[in-house]
Amino acid sequence: MATKSGRTISSVKSRSIKDLVVRWEFLLVLIFLGVNVMNICLSPNYLNAYSLFTNINNFLVKAYIALPMAYILLLGDIDLSVGGNVCLSATMLGIVFNETGSIWLGIAAALATGTLCGALNGLILTKFTELAPMIVTLATNIIYRGLSERILGDGATAGMSKIDWFFNLYYGRVGVVPYMFIIFCVLAVVFGLVMHKTVFGRQMYAIGENKKAAAYAGVKVEKIRMTVFTLTGLVCGFASVFYCANLGSVKSNVAEGFELEAISMCVLGGISTAGGKGTMVGAVIAIFIIGLLRYGLGLINLSGQTIRIILGALLIAVVLYPTIQEAIKNRKKAAK
Repeated sequence: MATKSGRTISSVKSRSIKDLVVRWEFLLVLIFLGVNVMNICLSPNYLNAYSLFTNINNFLVKAYIALPMAYILLLGDIDLSVGGNVCLSATMLGIVFNETGSIWLGIAAALATGTLCGALNGLILTKFTELAPMIVTLATNIIYRGLSERILGDGATAGMSKIDWFFNLYYGRVGVVPYMFIIFCVLAVVFGLVMHKTVFGRQMYAIGENKKAAAYAGVKVEKIRMTVFTLTGLVCGFASVFYCANLGSVKSNVAEGFELEAISMCVLGGISTAGGKGTMVGAVIAIFIIGLLRYGLGLINLSGQTIRIILGALLIAVVLYPTIQEAIKNRKKAAK
């Protein structure tokens, strides 16, 4: 836009190469490339497309949960109940299937259970806003997993793998590409578009930045929180369907640690636990960094404990990066 002085004011912020380089996503892309180069060096079989996609399938159930978890963290909340939710949803799928012989009724039960569990979290947190989401969802995680243990005891549900189309939800492929991967890509795009291109997404950012200011601006804070927690529950139910398709049976210890994995993926992706910051692109890149790094380290037969230590160290290092960068900037300003 031209002014009277002859100057031009652009309504679009210009981005330099320097701005691109310092973005969190650029750092993640470098790490992603480094992980793949390392994996190629570790094993000549790493680039085998069939094996690579088989490994990707192994962490996609957690990746599904990371998508709505990004919304939860963006709001400045947290959900530690997703593992227990997946467990209870899978339990209900197996129980209903064994009782009725209908896998469709089992899937409906899983989706309904997941949605109700998520809605319960949202209802408690929106009606009693003084309660901490960490404590509430930790408690509901224990409840959901306890219900599963109560229902199944030491036993398990089985027989689901005998249904071919259900079995193929997890193992079926288009060429070498699994159905699960295609569905994940579609969901990631949808979640990303909602997060970055809609009013709902902008409202989530506003709530994460400052709940009170957002409320004064007319944003229906508690309604949005309720919606996001319920959506998270629905996705947990959805993930439980794929989990059952993979194993063909359900025990009360399934999906242990899923909540920490999903949160780690989001945090590594740049989603701030304080709320109001991060992108879905970063979260998706981080999902594949963690999954493929775990795969590559497994190729050289590292123990699970060692892999967890390395992943934890990587997470700390990457999270510290912006803090160190900010400290360097402050020192330069002080020196001037």
